[in-house]
Amino acid sequence: MKQLYWAAVGYTALGLPSGLLYRELTKAHHFTGKTELAVVHTHLLALGTLFFLIVLVLEHQLDLSKTRAYRWFFILYNLGVLWVVSCMTIIGARTILGHSEYQPLSHLAGGGHILLTIGFVLFFLTVHQAIRARHDEPLGSRTPVVHPKH
Repeated sequence: MKQLYWAAVGYTALGLPSGLLYRELTKAHHFTGKTELAVVHTHLLALGTLFFLIVLVLEHQLDLSKTRAYRWFFILYNLGVLWVVSCMTIIGARTILGHSEYQPLSHLAGGGHILLTIGFVLFFLTVHQAIRARHDEPLGSRTPVVHPKH
């Protein structure tokens, strides 16, 4: 669970300054057009912070990390997100700085999206495996959840 918590913290630590980078870079270069840099912070906060906070809750409820697919999900999903936002940051900064489109970067971004897609598929496989494992448990073997009284 600590790994998921720190993933969410890490994406927050990347997401918030990326919004600042967008604002300051566009201001410094008097740029008013469209750029991918505008949505890097949204991608980091949604696909990183919010997603991993949700996964953290699911881990607490379903023990996702005990499934066969979890490790691969975690690695490939993170690689996909970081790859995509890195490409978006470079493409967006190049746009603001007045450089033309660089096709190899677009193709690299596509590779990141493929990794991200595989990560999502593995995530759903992980959840499915955890639900099946929970369903297959004998009823008496589940540890009851004790909630503190308010």
